[in-house]
Amino acid sequence: MRISNKSKWQIGLLLLPGVLIFGIFTLYPILKLLIMSFFQWDFKSIAGQQFIGLDNYKEVIQDEYFQTAFVNSILYTLVTVPGQMFLGFLVAMLINSVTKFKVGYRVLYYLPVITSWVIASLVFKYVFNTEGLLNYFLANVVHITEQNVRWLDNRWGGLTVAMFLGIWKGIGWNMVVFLAALQTVPRDLYEAANVDGAGAVRKLFSVTLPSIRGTILFALVMLTIGGFNVFTSIKMITGGEPAHKTDVVLTWMYYKAFSAGKFGYSAALSFIITVVLAILAVIQFNLMQKKDG
Repeated sequence: MRISNKSKWQIGLLLLPGVLIFGIFTLYPILKLLIMSFFQWDFKSIAGQQFIGLDNYKEVIQDEYFQTAFVNSILYTLVTVPGQMFLGFLVAMLINSVTKFKVGYRVLYYLPVITSWVIASLVFKYVFNTEGLLNYFLANVVHITEQNVRWLDNRWGGLTVAMFLGIWKGIGWNMVVFLAALQTVPRDLYEAANVDGAGAVRKLFSVTLPSIRGTILFALVMLTIGGFNVFTSIKMITGGEPAHKTDVVLTWMYYKAFSAGKFGYSAALSFIITVVLAILAVIQFNLMQKKDG
């Protein structure tokens, strides 16, 4: 079908507001950030920036604090992503198998998802604080410990608490995604598996999982991106302490930009993480395609 010139103008005018908003609030900040990453952009040089090429990128890669934050982000992602997916899939399987109160169960498990990250983080911090609820229970109720445990005052304790929060918050989202996928699996496949004498485990690995492979890939990619974008829970629970040992890439970038004033450094860091996430997404897609083949 041929489109008249009048229709083309009408289409262009209809698209123009959206394109302008996308360009001003999305494309321009990205391009500006890319330019900043090649300049010495900090509080001292805010009046006139000096072009320094890839020096910001070199500084980020060689920075020991960034290396620690990057490792923390990887560990957080490696723990929370499988945890969320496994528990979310398990809950989805259980809800899909029941005949009553499905809506109630879905609402119950989805409540943590819509709970504010700030509120949830403050609750977890209160529970695991040195003078918090957990230590009170262990010392004064069950008398397991004589002194309060400093859960949040070391690297692994703080990260573990943040991981627990991340998994708890993500179960409901995965449950909804996997439940929708399970309801699209053809019943004929299960009937054929029953005829062949397949048990529950065999049907899970031969029918259910292959049928929802696309959903698994979608959840894996989205959760991996989310794992590297963790910020609020770390900021509220540990604040990167002690000595930035619990920082992740976003909290470290926030610190370097708004506390240290190293905007060029932070811009370079953001693009490094973008490239890392893009590479991880490509690897995940390729692995899933090979399995399909």
